[in-house]
Amino acid sequence: MTSVGSLNGHAKTATPQPGDLPAPGEPKRFHTKVEVRWSDMDAFQHINHARMVTLLEEARIPWLFGDERPTVKLRTGCVLADLRVQYKGQLRHEDTPLDVSMWIERLRAVDFTVGYEVRAAGAAPDSPPAVIASTQLAAFDIDTQRLRRLTTAERDYLSLWLAD
Repeated sequence: MTSVGSLNGHAKTATPQPGDLPAPGEPKRFHTKVEVRWSDMDAFQHINHARMVTLLEEARIPWLFGDERPTVKLRTGCVLADLRVQYKGQLRHEDTPLDVSMWIERLRAVDFTVGYEVRAAGAAPDSPPAVIASTQLAAFDIDTQRLRRLTTAERDYLSLWLAD
């Protein structure tokens, strides 16, 4: 397991906005934009796999780890237990900012799985995603070095985004 990274200058603001929560009847997806840096490219001029994993991390920061989120405590106590990335198309520097949509695929007592779809800037929301991914994240107590149960507030917030 590896620890989840900290906030950095590439993430959007963490303050909840009116459109942050899913509207009744709408797909339960959080959308954010992530800028592609020139250094994210590889020799073939598409986004390097390791850098794509970092971009996924940057996308989930404003959704899950922002100061105003009920899940903010996970920012300092969360581990990545599993990661899956499927590439359906190439993404390049000129596709910035990437449109990343995220939702909760599975929610359990100590962990949850985030689903992702990544599209190039300007791509239609119903177009096939270039990247499909998932990360399993587990709540972790740094002091005891053990998994911990998600709090009621964390579970309630995450359940708002649970896929039907």
